[in-house]
Amino acid sequence: MIYSYIVKKEIRMTFDHVNNHRWDEAVKAVASNVHHRVSGAHALGGERHDKEALRRWFERLGRVLPTLHITVNNIWVTGWPWHTTVFAQWDGTATLLNGDAPYVNRGLHVFTLRWGRVYALEEFQDSQAAAHALAAQAEAGLEEAVAEQIAS
Repeated sequence: MIYSYIVKKEIRMTFDHVNNHRWDEAVKAVASNVHHRVSGAHALGGERHDKEALRRWFERLGRVLPTLHITVNNIWVTGWPWHTTVFAQWDGTATLLNGDAPYVNRGLHVFTLRWGRVYALEEFQDSQAAAHALAAQAEAGLEEAVAEQIAS
């Protein structure tokens, strides 16, 4: 279906924007009252309920894991333009400041779209791997890696 093809292309492009720290582009299709949730008790965990808080979260992501690269492996699209669910399975890697083994994580994003706008985004990943990487970044001097969660 052509709609599914277009959605997949847009989702891949959004991950490309994240990989290249283009935050304005990454949040362009996000609704003002988006609900974003990442599990884990770490600086990238928690919930946000508006576009500006999500943008600040992306900016922090870029600062605490500056070499993060996300490779999208699969995308599944279900539903119609007025209510679409998208599942994006990915692998993420980054080089940590302390020179230890690289950060590696695998996860799934679940997007809820309405007429091409993102109204909800939930990230499922290994939260312990994320917390460990952020602690390593903090030990190497990047204090924001263990800062309070961004919330709205």
